Amino acid sequence: MLLAGTVVADPETVYDDGAVVVDDDRIEAVGPRADLEDAYTGHAVREFDLVSPGLVGGHVHSVQSVGRGIADDTALLEWLFEHVLPMEASLGREEMRTAAELGYLELLESGTTTAIDHLSVRHAGAAFEAAIDLGIRGRLGKVLMDKRAPDGLEEDTDAALSSTERLLRKYHGAADGRIRYAVTPRFAVSCTEACLRGSREIADRYDGVRIHTHASENREEIETVESDTGMRNIAWLDEVGLTGDDVVLAHCVHTTERERDILERTGTHVTYCPSSNMKLASGIAPIADYLDRGISVALGNDGPPCNNTLDPFTEMRQASLLQKVDRLDPETTPAQVVFEMATLGGARAAGFEEVGALREGWQADVIALDTDLTRATPLFDPLSHLVFSAHGDDVTFTMVDGDVVYDEAAGGLRTGDADEIRRRSRAVADGLRD
Repeated sequence: MLLAGTVVADPETVYDDGAVVVDDDRIEAVGPRADLEDAYTGHAVREFDLVSPGLVGGHVHSVQSVGRGIADDTALLEWLFEHVLPMEASLGREEMRTAAELGYLELLESGTTTAIDHLSVRHAGAAFEAAIDLGIRGRLGKVLMDKRAPDGLEEDTDAALSSTERLLRKYHGAADGRIRYAVTPRFAVSCTEACLRGSREIADRYDGVRIHTHASENREEIETVESDTGMRNIAWLDEVGLTGDDVVLAHCVHTTERERDILERTGTHVTYCPSSNMKLASGIAPIADYLDRGISVALGNDGPPCNNTLDPFTEMRQASLLQKVDRLDPETTPAQVVFEMATLGGARAAGFEEVGALREGWQADVIALDTDLTRATPLFDPLSHLVFSAHGDDVTFTMVDGDVVYDEAAGGLRTGDADEIRRRSRAVADGLRD
């Protein structure tokens, strides 16, 4: 297949009249359209306005999708322990699968082709099955909570670690490597030292497994960890082995100089979730400083109850503008930097080596957008448009691993019944309301 249009191949490369040639699950060529049409005459041609790498959600909660809007205007720990965790605990296996499907549907419809997904304690396997079937690329993990968890979510430490390892052996590398595992303790507030150290031990036993958790999102969270351990959050995670180039820490809003040195020294990945941090009034993460230090930064939406949308384009816009306001510097986090967070930065965090750009030989994760829109007129700079003007509902085409999973021209989702997913999701939400 030859995908033609204005091609944004990566943060530095734009072909105004370009094309991407896809063969099986790989990108065979990227470049000027005329050259590629001459060289690849046997390929079917699809015409689009704007072609881009698929975006990478560096921290999402797909299974929270059925709770969108249940806990507006609350601070993090109240939001989590009084609303979101009880909601997760109430979901049965089929309801959990529906919730995950709704999340993946929204991600694929709006241009996210890879997600680092923080699931729940129970029925995580249902979400893995949903990801496999709907065709998203993902780094998924069952949540671990062995203290301070509400009824239905707190587990015995050994049982939690054992069930993690069972899921890992079943799903890590599934769907020809499209699905990979992350050991996923929720955060230090709800995990004992044994649980955190056990997470590291499991990750070290298997090639290509990562660790994904939350850190230093909220001041009350940090105070709780310090009361429990005598150490600040990231220093504690470093002490128990939860830093390194195989670790993704979501948020990292409130960090000391010492903690930033730890992140830099260990090569730990940070995921920036600006909309969530604003909505929960957690604060502004010092992302510009992290970037200055060479810390790898991804971009994530977090969960629908603390963002209300999984639109990655909205997140790119917020990511840039919030850092500009924080530093009072309009040159901070330009479009190129933010687009890299949302593509290559996310791919590095997720541990997918050939994802996040349109390059010869890389995985064919490609999206296309409509620009025949008032808000896209005029369009001087395609990269600026993607970061500051585009919306998720501009996406008309999503390809993952060379498979077309969403195609507006062919009726939408190609790997499932979107109307049925929405219907079942409304039924689950009605049950939560009751």
